[in-house]
Amino acid sequence: MPELTAAPHPLVHGHPPPWATEWGEDRFGVFVAFQVGNVTQRMRWIPPGRFWMGSPESEEGRYDREGPRHLVELTSGFWLADTPCTQELYEAVMMGTNPSRFQSPRRPVEQVSWEDCQEFLARLEEKQPGLAARLPTEAEWEHACRAGTETATWAGDLEIRGACDAPLLDDIAWYAGNSGVDLDLADDEAVDTSDWPEKQHPHGRAASREVGLKRPNPWGLYDMLGNVWEWCSDWSGDYPDDLVVDPTGPELGTVRVSRGGSWRAVARFVRAAYRLWAPPGFRWSLLGFRLARGPGRGAPAAEPE
Repeated sequence: MPELTAAPHPLVHGHPPPWATEWGEDRFGVFVAFQVGNVTQRMRWIPPGRFWMGSPESEEGRYDREGPRHLVELTSGFWLADTPCTQELYEAVMMGTNPSRFQSPRRPVEQVSWEDCQEFLARLEEKQPGLAARLPTEAEWEHACRAGTETATWAGDLEIRGACDAPLLDDIAWYAGNSGVDLDLADDEAVDTSDWPEKQHPHGRAASREVGLKRPNPWGLYDMLGNVWEWCSDWSGDYPDDLVVDPTGPELGTVRVSRGGSWRAVARFVRAAYRLWAPPGFRWSLLGFRLARGPGRGAPAAEPE
């Protein structure tokens, strides 16, 4: 495996950014948080390093567009929200606006386009000057999702027993095989799943779920796989064959990348390497976003030493 740069020293006794309402270190590493109104969002420090981006040809469920597998080097660390943006945070920033199909404060916001995300980021900066939040690049997203691993998910490779049946996912992701289990929505608020094939668990209705209910990855990030797809900053493009440093995707394009799978995704979509894209104005009840911050798109006021 490519060697990862050692994690930076914690911010526990340092000088946090002016926007931080809490900071410290726990078993996952360094974190900070910011607050908008009564809503707090925690962010995790993602260390720089090299990793294998894409999937090997032998990976179960693989698509050709996930290759060629190639080395990526990220020369700077960055902050990444530990959950997808919730509806309560979106409402706090957007003054009560909530486009989501499945309305609930702690569910991820969905039915937001890439363009909507840009408006959200601009309004967030007005409320928290200097935060300089952004969307992660596709490479940053995959680096954070993998958390130093090389398998199909950070918890290991998948055994795909059926279209909606991969037992390993049950503990780490909401996907088509389990997203209707013990659902906390009325039947008329959820989606009919009676015709979904080969489900891991029986269910007749499904929807997105509250963030943070599944096991986090080794860097303390929840729902990186499943629940909602997450917009990245990049235009979609082909992968290179060789090592690339701090990639940001093509300069021009027609569709933007999203990653991670969703509550409606079949098992093979819920892997670290799977790629999806859509026009920047596209909205979908499976599609949300996660905030990033850090070097490369406006350096933070303070970082771990």
